[in-house]
Amino acid sequence: MAARFTPRLFQATRGYASQAAVRAPRQLDGLAGKYASSAYVAALSKDSKTLEKVEADLKAVQAALAGADGAKLQTFISNPTLSGADRTKGLEQLLSTGKGKADPITHNLFTVLAENGRLAETEKVIQGFQDLMTAYRGEVEVTVTSATPLDKSTISRIETALKGSQIAAKGNGKSLKIVQKVNPAIQGGLVVDFAGSMVDLSVASKVNKLNALLEQGI
Repeated sequence: MAARFTPRLFQATRGYASQAAVRAPRQLDGLAGKYASSAYVAALSKDSKTLEKVEADLKAVQAALAGADGAKLQTFISNPTLSGADRTKGLEQLLSTGKGKADPITHNLFTVLAENGRLAETEKVIQGFQDLMTAYRGEVEVTVTSATPLDKSTISRIETALKGSQIAAKGNGKSLKIVQKVNPAIQGGLVVDFAGSMVDLSVASKVNKLNALLEQGI
């Protein structure tokens, strides 16, 4: 199915950089990764502005899925049995969430996902595309998880601390991209994930360690 997708995207890139000249900066796993990689290559084959426009389109879709109308959109993307008319209407709504008209490559991406019954992969495709953009910009992604949303001042202090830490040193001079996540289950504190390593400073972790010590003492 992804093989069908790639030619469709590249129809919009004729006259620009050749397909062979552009490669994804890293290999992604799974079917969603193939769709994301094809969209990335198609966009960059045209030019960097198109790549950034497709990125903005996908971020807008991601924000819409997490927003007030997210439940309706989730119902749409998770239903592969919609009629052609309903599918077209749903795609128009999905792609009208950003600023301005969606790029043709973005439109082709979602059209093919819909035709192949793969709209349920939307969030994975968007995440894959974001991973490729992180690699494209030479960034190192650091995920900071907190129990509640962090304010701008706290985020700024964390970013400053991370830039002066061993985490930044391990990035070999690459800039840090801090991704915030909220997980009430950690109860408080922070959990920092970087390149397969984790620093767990959460309250939940401390409670678990305390419970383990108490059990050993019984």
